[in-house]
Amino acid sequence: MSAALEEFCGSIFWNASYLARPDADLPVCFQQTVLVWVPLGFFWILAPWQLLPMCKSRAKKSSVTKLYIIKQVLATLLMLTAVAELALAFVEDTEQDPLPAVQYTNPSLYIATWLLVLLIHDARRFCLCRDSGILFCFWTLSLLCGILPFQSLLRRALQVGFGRKLYASLWSCPVHKEKVTASFLSSITFEWYTSMVFKGYRKPLEIEDIWELKGKDKTQAIYAVWEKNMKTAVRKAQADLEKRKRKKRRQKADPDHGNNMSKAQSQDILVLEEKQPKRKKKGDKGDSGPHKDFPRGWLMKTLCKTFWQNLLLSVAFKLVHDGLVFVSPQLLKLLIAFVSDEESFAWQGYLYAILLFLTALIQSLCLQQYFSLCFQLGIKVRASLIAAIYKKALTMSSATRKESTVGETVNLMSADAQRFMDMANFVHQLWSSPLQIILSIVFLWGELGPSVLAGIAVMVLLIPINGFLVAKAKAIQVRNMKNKDERMKIMSEILNGIKILKLFAWEPSFEKRVNEIRAHELKDLVNFSYLQSISIFVFTCAPFLVSLASFAVYVLVDENNILDAQKAFTAISLFNVLRFPMAMLPLVLSSLVQTNVSTARLELLPVGHRIAVRFSEATFAWDVTLDIAPGSLVAVVGAVGSGKSSLVSAMLGEMENIKGHINIQGSLAYVPQQAWIQNATLKDNILFGSELDEARYQQVIKACALLPDLELLPAGDQTEIGEKGINLSGGQKQRVSLARAVYSNADIYVLDDPLSAVDAHVGKYLFKHVLGPKGLLQKKTRILVTHSISFLPQVDNIVVLVAGAVSEHGSYSTLLANRGAFAQFLNLYGSQEEDASEKITTDQGDEDTEPIVEESLDDVVTMTLKREASIRQREFSRRWELNLSSRVSPLGPAKRVPGGFPEGFLQRRGWEPPYILPPPVKFSMYLRYLHAVGLWYSFWVAMGYVGQYAAFVGTNLWLSAWTDDAERYLNQTYPVEQRDLRIGVFGALGVSQALFLLFATLLSARGAMRASGVMHQQLLSNILRVPVSFFDTTPTGRIVNRFAKDIFTIDETIPMSFRSWLSCFMAIISTLLMISLATPFFALIIIPLSIFYYFVLRFYVSTSRQLRRLDSVTRSPIYSHFGETVSGLSVIRAYGHQQRFLKQNESTMDINQKSVHSWIVSNRWLAIRLEFVGSLVVFFSALLAVISKGTLEGGIVGLSVSSALNVTQTLNWLVRMSSELETNIVAVERVHEYTKVKNEAPWVTEKRPPRGWPSKGEIQFIDYKVRYRPELELVLQGITCNIASTEKVGVVGRTGAGKSSLTNCLFRLLEAAGGSILIDEVDIATIGLHDLRQNLTIIPQDPVLFTGTLRMNLDPFDQYTDEEVWKALELAHLKTYVQDLPEGLLHLVSEGGENLSVGQRQLVCLARAVLRKAKILILDEATAAVDLETDNLIQTTIRSEFADCTVLTIAHRLHTIMDSNRVMVLQAGRIVEYDSPEELLKKQGVFSVMAKDAGIVNTETTML
Repeated sequence: MSAALEEFCGSIFWNASYLARPDADLPVCFQQTVLVWVPLGFFWILAPWQLLPMCKSRAKKSSVTKLYIIKQVLATLLMLTAVAELALAFVEDTEQDPLPAVQYTNPSLYIATWLLVLLIHDARRFCLCRDSGILFCFWTLSLLCGILPFQSLLRRALQVGFGRKLYASLWSCPVHKEKVTASFLSSITFEWYTSMVFKGYRKPLEIEDIWELKGKDKTQAIYAVWEKNMKTAVRKAQADLEKRKRKKRRQKADPDHGNNMSKAQSQDILVLEEKQPKRKKKGDKGDSGPHKDFPRGWLMKTLCKTFWQNLLLSVAFKLVHDGLVFVSPQLLKLLIAFVSDEESFAWQGYLYAILLFLTALIQSLCLQQYFSLCFQLGIKVRASLIAAIYKKALTMSSATRKESTVGETVNLMSADAQRFMDMANFVHQLWSSPLQIILSIVFLWGELGPSVLAGIAVMVLLIPINGFLVAKAKAIQVRNMKNKDERMKIMSEILNGIKILKLFAWEPSFEKRVNEIRAHELKDLVNFSYLQSISIFVFTCAPFLVSLASFAVYVLVDENNILDAQKAFTAISLFNVLRFPMAMLPLVLSSLVQTNVSTARLELLPVGHRIAVRFSEATFAWDVTLDIAPGSLVAVVGAVGSGKSSLVSAMLGEMENIKGHINIQGSLAYVPQQAWIQNATLKDNILFGSELDEARYQQVIKACALLPDLELLPAGDQTEIGEKGINLSGGQKQRVSLARAVYSNADIYVLDDPLSAVDAHVGKYLFKHVLGPKGLLQKKTRILVTHSISFLPQVDNIVVLVAGAVSEHGSYSTLLANRGAFAQFLNLYGSQEEDASEKITTDQGDEDTEPIVEESLDDVVTMTLKREASIRQREFSRRWELNLSSRVSPLGPAKRVPGGFPEGFLQRRGWEPPYILPPPVKFSMYLRYLHAVGLWYSFWVAMGYVGQYAAFVGTNLWLSAWTDDAERYLNQTYPVEQRDLRIGVFGALGVSQALFLLFATLLSARGAMRASGVMHQQLLSNILRVPVSFFDTTPTGRIVNRFAKDIFTIDETIPMSFRSWLSCFMAIISTLLMISLATPFFALIIIPLSIFYYFVLRFYVSTSRQLRRLDSVTRSPIYSHFGETVSGLSVIRAYGHQQRFLKQNESTMDINQKSVHSWIVSNRWLAIRLEFVGSLVVFFSALLAVISKGTLEGGIVGLSVSSALNVTQTLNWLVRMSSELETNIVAVERVHEYTKVKNEAPWVTEKRPPRGWPSKGEIQFIDYKVRYRPELELVLQGITCNIASTEKVGVVGRTGAGKSSLTNCLFRLLEAAGGSILIDEVDIATIGLHDLRQNLTIIPQDPVLFTGTLRMNLDPFDQYTDEEVWKALELAHLKTYVQDLPEGLLHLVSEGGENLSVGQRQLVCLARAVLRKAKILILDEATAAVDLETDNLIQTTIRSEFADCTVLTIAHRLHTIMDSNRVMVLQAGRIVEYDSPEELLKKQGVFSVMAKDAGIVNTETTML
C-alpha cells in the first residue's frame, strides 16, 4: 500500500523518525494524500445531497445578498488557484522530468470540489436556512488538516499558503436570528437565541415576545402524524386481541369450566388477572369486568413510529459524547506521563492540551444537542398525548364518561402525560448508563487491575443504604403531606368563614388549632431533614471511600504496586465518570415503572368501554313515542325521577338508543338545568363562537333581562367571568345560558328547566319575552321541561311523563278535563306554588318593566367587591388568550388591565396585578431569611462548609504527594510505614471532610426549621388580625397560596437550594484554588473567565425565571379549558362545536409549548456557554502545566487537570442553583408582604368594659357615618337613633340601603367615619374588639360551620358545661337529632357543614346564640335558604328565649317583623322612617308601599 503511494507522490509516505525530534513534522507524501483526501472524501460523500433543493424545489429562490456574492467570489478565487496549480504542473512537466501523479490529481480534485461548492451555495438559496452544515464541517476539517502542511510550508518559507481555506471557513459561518434561518454554527452553539436572552434581561418577557413554533412543531402537525400512526397500531393491537380471545375460546374445551361462578368470584378473578396477566383467564367471555382485556402495546409503537428521527439523532449524539467521555482520562494519563518524562518533546504537550480542549468542546456540543433533542421529544410526546386525550374526551359516549370523573381525566392529562414527558428526557440512559458503566470498569481494570472491584463493591453497597434512607424519608413525607392537607383544610375554612370568626371573636381558638398541626408538621420536617443530611453524608463519602478502597487494596495486595500519578488521577477521573450512570440508572428504572402504569391507563382510552350502559332489563327502557310539530311550544312535566332529563338527553343523542329512533330536523340549541358558563367574557359566552350581529345581540340581552346585570358588572359585557361562572349569581348564569341559546338562532330549542334558578318575577318576564307565544322564539320549536305550573296554560302542548313513559299529552284544558296524572300533579305542586308567589315582593304591577335583578345575600357593595375579586383570580392566565389589545389601548404590560377597566379603577378597588414579574430579588430578602434562621446558625453552617472543602483540598494535595512517592522511591522498596501513613492520613482527611459536612447539614436542618416556624407564625397571627375588608378585596386563593405554596417553599425548597448553592460555590473555589496552587499563573486567567461567567449568569437567570413563570401561567389554561370542556360536553355537542373546541385546545397547547420550548433552549444556551468556560479552564490548566514542565511533579499536574475536568458540571450547577434560589426566595418576600398588612384595632385594650356589660342592652347611634374603604362613598350617612333596653326592632330597606352595614358597624367590622355608637353608655370605639364582640350575639345570614366536632362548633373555647350545651341544643330544637347520632356531641361536622341540611345548620347557629345568651342579639335574617318550618322554629325560640334582650332583626321578608316594637326603614344609608309597624302602615310612606308589594294590608295578615 505505502509503496504504491510512494510512487504516486514520488517521495516517502511514512517515517516514524520524523516525529522523534523537537521540530517534528509529517512526511510530504502523507500531507499530500491523507490530509487532502480525508476532507475531500467527507465532502464528496455528503455534498451531492445538498443539491437536492435545486432539482425538486418549486420554491422561489431568495434574493442575492452581499454575503452570497462574497462567498461565490471567494469560491471562484479558490477554483482559479487550483486551475493555476494545474497549469503550473503542466508547464513544469514539459521543462523537466515527469512530475509525480499527485501534482495533477490534487488540483483536478480541487477544481471539481470548488465547482460543487459554487453549486451548493446556489442551491441553498432555495432553502430557508442559507447556510450548509456539511460545508461548515468540510471547511473545519480542511482547516484542521491544512494546519500541518501550512506550518511545514511556513518553515520552508515557500509559496501558496493555506490562507484561502482559513478565509473561506470564516465566511461560511454567518450568524442569523431565529432558529429557522440560523446558520449551522449558530444552531450548534444556540447563538440564535442570544437576542432573546438580552430581551429578557432588559424587560419582563411577555408571551408575545417568544418566537412562534415551527409549523412541524405545532400541536396540530404533531398530532396529525401521531393519529395516523395510532390508528394503524391500534388496529394491529385489536387484531392481536381477537387472536388472544380465539385462542382462549379454544382452550375452553370443557364447557362448565367457569359458568357456575358467582359474579363476585369472577370479579376476584379480574383482580388476580390484573396482578398476573399471563394466567389463563377463566370466567365468562365478558361478564367479569368492563375492560377485561384490551388492545395492548400500541402506545409505545405509536410513539416510536412518530418520533423515530428524533430518537435516532439523539442516539448518534449520545454515542459520540459517551465515547469522548473516556478520551479525557486517557489524555490526562498521557499528559502526566509527558510532565514526568524528562525526554519528551514540547510539541507533544501542546498537542495533548489542544486535544483535551477539543474533546471537551465536541463533548459539550454533542451533549447539548442530545439534551435539546430529548427535551423536544418530551414536549412533543406530551402535546400529542394531551391532544389525543382531549379529542377522546370530546367524543366519548356518556356511558364511558360516567365511569371516570372529570378529575381522573384531567389527571390523565396532567400527571400521566407529564410522566411520559419526563421519561422521554432520560429514555436513552437505559442503554447509555450500562454502556458507560461497562466502559469505566474496563478502563479502570486496565489501570488498577482487580483492586478496582473493591471500589465498585463500595459503590454497590451504598445503593441499598441510600434506598433504605429514601424509603424512610418517603414515609415521613407521606405523613407530612397528611399534616399539610389537614392544615390547609383548616386554613381555607378559616378564610372562608373569617367573618364568623370575627363576629364571634373565635380567632385565638383557631390559631391554636393551626399551630398544633404546624408543630407536628415541623417535627416531621426536621426528622426528614436529618435523614436527608445522612444521605448527603453518604453521598459525599462515596467518591472518597471508593478511591480509598481501590487505592488501599491496590497498594496492600502487592508491594510492587506503587501508586503513581498516572494511575491515581486517571482512576479518579474514571470514578467520577462512573458516578453519574450509577446514580441515574435506578432513577430511570423507577421512572420506567411509573411510565408503565401510565401506559396501561392511556391504552384504555381509544377503546372506550365496550359494554355501555344498557337499560334493556331495567324499568328504564321506556318506549316514548312523540311527535312535535314545528314551531310549537311543548312543556314536559312530571314528578321527580319520572325521566324528564333522560328524555332531553335522548334528544341530544347523549343516551344509548336500544330500539327505535329519534328524528330531529334542523339545528339544535340546548339550555341545561345547571348553566354551563365558560371562563371568558360575558359577551363571548353569549356569542359562543358565532359572528356578532349587534342588533340581534342587543335584542337578546334585553329579552333575557341581562341589561340591569350589565350595569352592575364592572366592565359590562366585557367582564371576564371566572371559572364555573364564579362571579355570577345562579340566576345570572341561567340567563346567560338562555341568551346563548337564543342568540344561536337554531331551529329547535331544548330547555331543561331554565326558569328554576331565577326569581319568580324574573321567570315571568323571561317567559313572556323569550319563550312564550309572544316571545323572541315564537316561530321556533321549543321543548320546555318545567316544574313551574303558572306557565302551563300558555303552552301549545303538554307531555306528562310517569316512570319513563308518556302517560298523556294534549293541551292544558284537555288534560285538566281528563283528570289523569296531570291533574294530580297540579294539586301537588299548585299549593306550593301559591306560597312561593306570595314571597315575590317587587312585582311592580306591570310585567313589561324589567325586573329588579335578584341579588343574593350581601348588600351591593360587598357583592361588587366579591365580584371584582373573582374577576382577578383567573384574569392573567387568560389575558393572552383573549388578546385584550382589541379592547384596551396597549399601554404596555404593567398597565393592561383585565376586562377593559379604565386604568387605575382596579388599583382603587384593591386589585393587584396578579403576576407581573417581581423585580430582581432584593438582597434584604436573603438577609431576612438568614435572620429567621438565626445568625449564629448561619455562621456555623457556613463554617462547616468551609471546613469540609478545606479537608477536600487537603485530601487531594495529600494524594498528589503520595503519588510523587513513586518518583522518589523509584528503584527502592517502598517503606511499609510510609505506605500506612499515606493510607491513614488520606482516610482521616476524607472522614473529616464528611464529618464537617454532616455537622453543617444537621445544623442547617435545625436552622431551617426555626425559620419555617417563625415565618408561619408571623403570617398566621397577622392574617387573623387584618380587617374584613382585606378579605373582601383579596381572593381567598391568593391567601391560601401563601399558606400552601410559599410556606412549602420556605419549608423544603429554600433550605435545599441554599445548601446546594453553598456546596457548589465552595467546590468551584476549592478547584480554582488547587489549579492555582499547581500553576500560579492560572490566577490571572480566572479573572476574565469569572467576568464572562458572571454576565452569562445574570442574563440567563432573569430570562429563565420569566420563562418558568410563563410556562406555569400558560399551563393552567390547558387543564382548566379541559375541565371546562368535560363539564360542558353535552352543551358543546348539542351546538355541534367540537371542532372549534379542538382548535382552541390546540392553540392553548401551542402557547404553552412555545414557552416550554423557549425555556429548554435557554437552558442549552446557558449550558454551552458555561461548558465553554469549563473547557477553557481545562485547556489553561493543561497548557500552563506544559509550559512550566520542568518545575512540576506529575502528581500536582494530575491533581490540577483532573479537578479542572470535574469543574464544568459544578459551574453548570451553580447557575442552576442561583436561578432556583432566586426564584424561590421570592416566597420569603410574598410571605413577608402579608405579615405587614395593616391590622384592625387591638383585640383587648387598656380600657376594659365593666363586668357583666352590657347589662341593659341600650344602643345609641349618634350621627354615625361609615364607608367601606377610604376612597369609596359613605354607606351610612349620619344615622341617629336610640334603641331602648329589651326593645325589638326590625330593620328594612331595599337591596343596598345599608341594612347589613348596620350590623357590621355594631361589631366594628367597619370602623366609623364619623359619629359614635354607645352601648350601655360605653363608646364601643374605646374598648378592645374581643371585649366588644364576645358580648354581642349574632345569628348570621348564611350558616357557617367548621370541620371538627359539633361541640367545637358551638363552643370552641370549652367555656360551657355539657349540660349547658345540651340545653342550648334543646332550645334550638336539635336535641333529639343529636341524641340519635352515634357520637352525639362529638359528631364530626364535614367541611362547610356539608353533612347537615341547610335548615339544621341554621339551627346550630341559633344554638350558638342561645348558648352565649348576650344582652343584645342581632338577627341577620336568612333569605331563601330556610324552609318555612325551620323559620317558624327559629322565630318561636327567639320570642321565648330572648324576651329580655334587645333584638335587632334585619329583615328581607316583611312578615317576620310585623310584630316588632318598632321598624327602622333605611334608604340609601339614611333612616327615612322609624316607628311601630301599625303607625307606619297608616302613614302612606315607603314602608306601606313595601308592605303592599308583599301582600300585607295590616299587622294581622302576617303569613306566619
